[in-house]
Amino acid sequence: MTQATIIVNPSSGKEEALDYLRSVEELLQSQGYEVTVKETQKEGDATGYSIAACEAGADMIVSIGGDGTLHETINGLSGQAHQPKLGIIPLGTVNDFARALQIPLIPEEAVRTLASSRVQLVDAGRLNNRLFINVVAAGKLAESLTSVSSDDKSRLGALAYFKEGIKELAGNASYPLTIQHDGKTWAGETPLFLAALTNSVGGFEKLAPEAAVDDGLIHCYIIKDLHFFNTLTVSLSVLLGNLKNHKDVEYFTASEVTISSSDTVRTNVDGEEGPALPIKLRVLPRHIRVVVPDSL
Repeated sequence: MTQATIIVNPSSGKEEALDYLRSVEELLQSQGYEVTVKETQKEGDATGYSIAACEAGADMIVSIGGDGTLHETINGLSGQAHQPKLGIIPLGTVNDFARALQIPLIPEEAVRTLASSRVQLVDAGRLNNRLFINVVAAGKLAESLTSVSSDDKSRLGALAYFKEGIKELAGNASYPLTIQHDGKTWAGETPLFLAALTNSVGGFEKLAPEAAVDDGLIHCYIIKDLHFFNTLTVSLSVLLGNLKNHKDVEYFTASEVTISSSDTVRTNVDGEEGPALPIKLRVLPRHIRVVVPDSL
């Protein structure tokens, strides 16, 4: 009998994750899987459960939760001799990775996707010694997004990030960054550096419209100036999918990027607090097998 492990974050989806667990179990069992359920209780649990599933030879791992749970689950797949295919039930605030793969954001529809016969090979990124699946951000604005509380995420959804971010935008605070890629170096003050693997960042599905989940590239944006009077124009560029052409934005693609600073600068990785600079990013092309809708 084929094996499947469900990794569920019981606090996800406004604490509705467990309501969908039984539906996932029943669907997988109907597909011939013997199912093991693992509930996360603390940071790192999803990674540990994912590693154990790989070592046990599981055929599928299903992540029920937000981008943070998914981030941990995928880190458990890294470097494993046997890597199961990955199913996703997105219950987070933003669900960027699911958006990029056109996995339904309505949980009941996402559950039905697990029966799909289509598996897509998807890029992952490596940040120092860990993986990321969607975006790495550095700068004052990135630090403010890390401070968004779980309560605000549950009450306000994606608006919670705007609530915190607007405080930094008003202050126009920047850090000195040095960014190296492909033998080139950019150095200057910036409130925000973004490195994206997918087109969807922070729920904006057109922020990086050129990015494909399997193009083998990191899509990078340096916001060079974000003072109060041009915040609106940046916002319009994001909404229209034209950020890379904004006069105060520098855009490039690379397979490896190094970011450093003379100041202490922390990062935001897939929506969660990340390590302090310096960091090195590189892309792992077509590294993860993800179950996606048959209709794509």
